[in-house]
Amino acid sequence: MLTPEQLQDHLGRIDEQGYTVVENAVDHGMVEALVADLLRLEKELGIKPSKNEFEGEHTVRIYNLLAHGKLYEAVAEHENVLPIVEGVLDAGCLVSSLSSISIGPGESAQPIHADDQLIRVPKPHPALVCNSMWALTDFTAANGATRIVPGSHKFDHSPEYLRHYESEPAEMKAGSVLIWHGSLWHGGGSNDTAERRVGIAMNYCAGYIRQQENQQLGLSRETVKGFSPRLRELVGYGVYNGLIGHIDKHSPVELLGDETPDPMVWDAS
Repeated sequence: MLTPEQLQDHLGRIDEQGYTVVENAVDHGMVEALVADLLRLEKELGIKPSKNEFEGEHTVRIYNLLAHGKLYEAVAEHENVLPIVEGVLDAGCLVSSLSSISIGPGESAQPIHADDQLIRVPKPHPALVCNSMWALTDFTAANGATRIVPGSHKFDHSPEYLRHYESEPAEMKAGSVLIWHGSLWHGGGSNDTAERRVGIAMNYCAGYIRQQENQQLGLSRETVKGFSPRLRELVGYGVYNGLIGHIDKHSPVELLGDETPDPMVWDAS
């Protein structure tokens, strides 16, 4: 678990350069379990590369992972990652999407982009999105490590799609996690090796921003009933600041039979 000093150090790096790397954040057993289960899902679901410029011609992506078992629930709530995300956003943050990204041999570099550039808010701005990339294999310059433009979260514009920008690889060992401000310019690198670069994209957004993957429709109510109270909040079964997301002045968590619903803003008056 992160110490308060480590947490502040990571938050300072994100504030200054737009990203940080939490080394050895995930234990070896969990890394191995995730790699094995992603291969299982790929075979069972018949997942193939999407064959487009952004997702890649040789990259396998599996979306909506919270619908595929308890193993992924632990990803969303990880003690070495979530506190940093909460520090960048706040404790009312939401799971935006949870997917895998396996960059295969021969893949070209992904276009440089910012994860919040479809949100039409003038830049620079406070973080609306905070995303992370879990390294399940070593990430190197040769095999497709995420390429970043340090400090670009402070720019007053987003990158031009398909334009070349100078960037640097965020190299890290398996079990490490890259966390970044949603305005940071970045993209997956090219894979010039014979092995896959396997990662998990665990992405979050502010509680008042629409999630990238529709968690409320993408996850059955029965599945969410089995989540921890915190994970229920993270996928949207809660109310942000006592107001945003309510249903007729009630928290959506009541739909799960929860007996301790969130207080509404009106209750404070």
